[in-house]
Amino acid sequence: MTDTSADLMKAASFARFGAPDVLDVVERPHPRAGAGEVVVRVDATTVNGGEIAQRRGKLQWIVRTALPAYPGVDLAGEIVETGPGVTTFRPGELVWGTVDERGPDGTAAEYVAVPAGRLARMPQGWTPQDAVSLVAGGATALIGLRDKARLQPGERLLVRGAAGGVGSVAVQVGKAWGAHVTALAHPRSFPFVRSLGADEVIDYRRPLSDLDRFDVILDTRGTELWRLRRKLERSGRMVAIAFDVDHPRRSLATIAASAVFGPRRIRFFLGRPVPDLFDELRRYAEDGSLRSVADRIYPLERIQDAHAHAEAGGVHGKIVVAPGISSRAAADPRGA
Repeated sequence: MTDTSADLMKAASFARFGAPDVLDVVERPHPRAGAGEVVVRVDATTVNGGEIAQRRGKLQWIVRTALPAYPGVDLAGEIVETGPGVTTFRPGELVWGTVDERGPDGTAAEYVAVPAGRLARMPQGWTPQDAVSLVAGGATALIGLRDKARLQPGERLLVRGAAGGVGSVAVQVGKAWGAHVTALAHPRSFPFVRSLGADEVIDYRRPLSDLDRFDVILDTRGTELWRLRRKLERSGRMVAIAFDVDHPRRSLATIAASAVFGPRRIRFFLGRPVPDLFDELRRYAEDGSLRSVADRIYPLERIQDAHAHAEAGGVHGKIVVAPGISSRAAADPRGA
C-alpha cells in the first residue's frame, strides 16, 4: 500500500442549503483505504436528482444532512490503493459503482475510499465519462423493471421522464427485454428518446386521461401518481422511483394507499445497488444493448454550473462531472 494520508485532494462541498452557488471546491485529506476498502481515483461522477434535493434542503424531514456535506453518489475510475482483506481488486483496475449517500464522503472529488463490495469492473472499451452515465440510473432501472415490476417480453411499458438519467436507461432495458416501450418526454427530447429505441414517444404535457393502458409503468417524477395508476391494466404494475419533494407527505400517502385500494399497487423504492447489478449492466453495455447517456461533461471546478444545468431541466441522460479534466469549457458528448 502507498501512504497518501498526508496529501490533499480537491472535493466539492456545501456548508449551507440553497442554490448551486452554495457549492465550493475545497481541499480535503487524501483518503486512505481501510479494511475491506479501496481508494479510487474518480475519473467521472454524475449529478443526481437526490443530491440536488439534498443540497436545497428538501430532504431534511426524512434524513438530516450534516454540514458541511460532500455530494456525489456514483463513480467510474481507477483503483489506486487496496486495503487489508481486499482480494477481488488490485491497483490499476477500472471500476464503477456507488458510495452510501448517507455517508460522509461523496464522489464529486478527486479520490474516494469505497467498500470493495460496492464496486464492479467497468465495461471494456468504455470511457469512465460514458460508463458513469449508466451507473445509478441503470441500476435503478434494472431493480425497478426486473425485481419490482417483473417486466415480461411483449408487455406494454410506459416510461415517464424518459429523457432523464433513469428513464433513458429504462427505455433501453425495456427494449432489450422485448417490451413495447412508450415514452413520455418533452418534444425537444423526442429525437433523443427515439434513438434509444422507444416505440412511441408522447408529449409529457398531454393529459394522462388520453393515454392508453399499460402492463408496467415506470415513473421518475413522483407527481399525479393516483391518476397515472388508473392507466394500468388490471394486472398491471407501477414502479415509482421518486416522490414529489414539494408535497412529500401527499405523494407518499398516495403510494401507501395504493396497497389498500384495488389491485394496481404502486411500488416505491430507493435503489441499493450491488455489484451483481453493475456486472449485469456491464454485460448489456458490452453487448451493445445499452449506450451512453452522458449529456454534458464538466470539470470539478465547475460543479456549480453542472448542478445549475441539471436543475434547469432539459437534460438528455446524465450531467457528468470529471475531476481529472482541466478544460474550463463544458464538453458535449452529443457534438451539439
